[in-house]
Amino acid sequence: MVTMQIQFIDRKSGKKITETPPGEGFLKFLYHNPFGKMAILPIAKRKFLSAWYGKKMDNPSSINKIEGFVKELGINMDEAEKSIKDYTSFNDFFYRKLKPTARPIEDGFASPGDGKMLAFKNIADIHNFFVKGRKFTLKEFLGNGELAEKHKNSSLIILRLAPNDYHRYHFPYNGTPSKMTKIKGDYFSVSPYALASNFTKVFCENKREYCTLTTKDKGDIVIAPVGATMVGSIIETFKPNLEIKKGDEMGYFAFGGSTIVLLIDKDKISIDQDILDNTKNRIETFVKMGEKIGE
Repeated sequence: MVTMQIQFIDRKSGKKITETPPGEGFLKFLYHNPFGKMAILPIAKRKFLSAWYGKKMDNPSSINKIEGFVKELGINMDEAEKSIKDYTSFNDFFYRKLKPTARPIEDGFASPGDGKMLAFKNIADIHNFFVKGRKFTLKEFLGNGELAEKHKNSSLIILRLAPNDYHRYHFPYNGTPSKMTKIKGDYFSVSPYALASNFTKVFCENKREYCTLTTKDKGDIVIAPVGATMVGSIIETFKPNLEIKKGDEMGYFAFGGSTIVLLIDKDKISIDQDILDNTKNRIETFVKMGEKIGE
């Protein structure tokens, strides 16, 4: 079996941290063991399993899981609007809202959420990072040849949300969002264990949706939430075709890990160099919603 450590740079402290995700052993078995890939993975990626588990996490009895989850993963509940006893289900806790002061919106181009980030100044750089499996193409990811051609020279940002992260996502810049385009798909994990096995399969076969954020001075920005194993739903909370401000809520994920992909015009937005350097060194950078990630 292939062994790997999931490590990331905590941007605030500069320290390298090793991540131990829930179900780590099962993920290794699923994506790096031949039997796991052949026998179990075809079931784990299917919609019915994630939908079933999502409904289970909506059940009032699921509140019993909250306290242990918070303690195991060290979640800071001082940031949350409600206390543990006030949630009506595990999912109600999972996509919890935070206090307005918990995530200040900084100047510049902001992170849409909490999570571990990889950033590629040129989309072509992805092929040097994820070398396994078939070639990643924007046309396959977006399901739209015209839009893919428009963004073929864009920068690409991947924000990976782990189960312990804040699971609401927000607009990274001022502008006017289009309605969401939804693409049906499977529910592969977005864990680095899965991405290392086949990046293209995860991003071009998973359920995903996207909108285009039209801005006055930074071009069009594509924002694409991507579902994953045990993500019961991707819920949008914004109204399309109405002007929004940077930091306004866009939506949330129900239980599970998940990802947000951004496509930006590299001639109008420059990704912060530390994030690009960490990516070149094959390590993610932990950022928080509202934190500046580009100029």
